[in-house]
Amino acid sequence: MPQHARTTRACRDCDGFASAMVTTGTRHLDGTRATVRVDCPTCHGTGGATPAALLARLGR
Repeated sequence: MPQHARTTRACRDCDGFASAMVTTGTRHLDGTRATVRVDCPTCHGTGGATPAALLARLGR
């Protein structure tokens, strides 16, 4: 019997890749690059989407 794949709702803006490290262009004293973590503004770094029906019920 085939196994059914679990359907997970990925964010439509980041496609599940919710966070990225971005270099600032500066370097630390040891020569490594300074980075900042940037999260997807839609899913707030979770990578998943909340169903529209749930958002409507919560009043968002």
